[in-house]
Parts: sequence; C-alpha cells; structure tokens
Amino acid sequence: MEILGYIAALLIGLSLGLIGGGGSILTVPVLVYLIGLSPVISTAYSLFIVGLTSLVGSYKFYKNGLVSMKTAIVFGIPSIVAVYLTRRYLVPAIPEEIFSVGDFMVTKGIMLMLLFAGLMVFASISMIRKKKAPATAPTEPVDMVDENIDTEIDVEGNGTPHPQPKFNYAGILAEGLVVGTLTGLVGAGGGFLIIPALVLFSKLDMKMAVGTSLLIIAAKSLFGFIGDIFNYEIDWMFLGIFSAISIAGIFVGTALSAKIHADKLKTAFGWFVLVMGVYIIGKELFF
Repeated sequence: MEILGYIAALLIGLSLGLIGGGGSILTVPVLVYLIGLSPVISTAYSLFIVGLTSLVGSYKFYKNGLVSMKTAIVFGIPSIVAVYLTRRYLVPAIPEEIFSVGDFMVTKGIMLMLLFAGLMVFASISMIRKKKAPATAPTEPVDMVDENIDTEIDVEGNGTPHPQPKFNYAGILAEGLVVGTLTGLVGAGGGFLIIPALVLFSKLDMKMAVGTSLLIIAAKSLFGFIGDIFNYEIDWMFLGIFSAISIAGIFVGTALSAKIHADKLKTAFGWFVLVMGVYIIGKELFF
C-alpha cells in the first residue's frame, strides 16, 4: 500500500501540472488510506506537500508575468493568518472524542475526514460542471488598448493583455479568511475556491487567476504547516521523498498539458474525486 501511496504522489503532481489544480485534494486520503497515517497528522503533512508543490508550480506563471502580486498579498494575508491560527490553536483544541450516537463515537479523526470528504464532493461538482466559454481576448493592437490595461506576456509569450485587478476588498478578505480556515482544518489547497474568488472579486482572467492562486496556496499552506511544527513530531525524510515525487509529477504534467485536452481531463478527474469523497463518507460512517 505504501508503494501505491508514492505512485499516487506522482499523480497528485501530474494533476496539478495538467489542469492547474485538483490533485492536492487527494493528498490527505492518500496519506490516510495508502500510507497509513492518522487523519490529523495527514492534514499537517498535506499542507507541506501541497505548499511546496504549488510553489514550484507557480514559478512558470510568475516568470511569464501571470501572477498578480497585489492580489496575492491582499488575499494571502488573511488566509495565512487564518490557516496558521487554525493549525496552531484550533485543531489541537478539538477533543479526540467529540460526541457519540448510540455505539458510534465521532472522533476528531472521523470529523476531519468527513469534513474533507464534503469538501471533495463540493470540489468535484465544480470540476464536473460545464463552464461557459471565456470571453475572447481583445483583438486591438497593444498600442491601441486602453492605457489602464497592463500588458503582460502570457504562457505562450504572445503578449495578450491582462487587465489590472479591480479589487472588491471586502469579498477578497472574507474569502481569504474562509479558505484559510478550511485549509487549516482539512489540509487541502483550496484552489477550486480561490480561483473563482480571484476572477469574481479581482477581475483577473483565468491564466492570471491560476498563477496567482498557486502562489497563494503555497504561502498559506507553508505558513500553516509552521503551526504544526510546534504540535507534532515531523518525519522530514518521508515529507521530502513524497514532496519530491509530487514535484516531479507537476513537471511531467506541465510538459503533457500542451498535448492533452485539459477540460476533458478535469471532468474525468472530477468524477474520480466525487467517487472518492462518497467512498470516504461511507467508510468513516458505515465500514
């Protein structure tokens, strides 16, 4: 089973490289069911793995001008504070035995896995659901575009204009706090929540939103993991190996992304995540 866990680490990175997200939501189930770690320590390790992998993945976007640093800071600060406080104080404060229904005891581990499974189901729906085609990029020459537009080079390097973000500060701050708290509880990156928020509240296009999201995920996940260092004994050797395999996967996924249709992959992966979420709910409640 442990070997399968390391193979899954490669698939996690592969998914991040191919579709820009989604793979990190499998990290906790892989650590719990294939590696055999406890749910609590798995959420801690997931923060490190997801954070480091996302940091590497964000480099290509940053190099091509597809990361909005202002948005990352405005969204990232409340998110980092929320995830750190959640890991440092809230998770350790949750009692090991929460409540019982007859002979069934709901423990901290079961609660975290059920919360995580619910998040997986929610994420899968966002991946499966068909989205409207994005608006086409402006066709005017760069020198005719409005002066308030910040022209940056996209991934293909063709000079597609990217609008300067227009901030809904209240929305961004609130979303940052919510995503940070959820990340702290379940150890998932939350890209499927962050990207729509950046598009809606910051008016970023999808490529800029994906690149900015990866940087935000990296920062809040790694800062959240710092809170765990004070509470748990960390197996750094295991973390290093698992993270290295995941990072290798993201490079392979990035290389394949130009040859494979990402939308079909995203839909198929969404169904897989949905099945996994339902399985976890059934396993924790009935098996």
